[in-house]
Amino acid sequence: MPDPSRQPSVLFVCVHNAGRSQMAAAFLTHLAGDRVQVRSAGSAPADTVNPAVAKALSEAGIDISAEAPKVLTADAVQASDVVIAMGCGDTCPVFPGKRYLDWQLPDPADRGVAAVRPIRDEIEHRVRALIDEIAPREGGVT
Repeated sequence: MPDPSRQPSVLFVCVHNAGRSQMAAAFLTHLAGDRVQVRSAGSAPADTVNPAVAKALSEAGIDISAEAPKVLTADAVQASDVVIAMGCGDTCPVFPGKRYLDWQLPDPADRGVAAVRPIRDEIEHRVRALIDEIAPREGGVT
């Protein structure tokens, strides 16, 4: 059980920070609010967020139009309690005391909205389970 007096922090990482990690960060922010610090980054960030990802999230009531891909830094990893890789392979720095998870998910790059929706839904499911684990509400409702 997490320490209730301390806000957990999560970093989502994928290669381009334009799809999976953006969706996961958006869902965690949307669903957990200020109960969790949320970061996302990429080992080789794209110029912009994938438009099909932005559209799929807008269908779920989440606006990421102001988001931009960010570069992965050692500082971001060190500042996070949980680091969730989504296809970045060995480019994620490893530090003692951090929890590392690897979420194997299809890359939404070059896919249309219809192909992104199942990825979005799987990410939402995993994020909800993560919240229940690291930042549950009193009564267990996320």
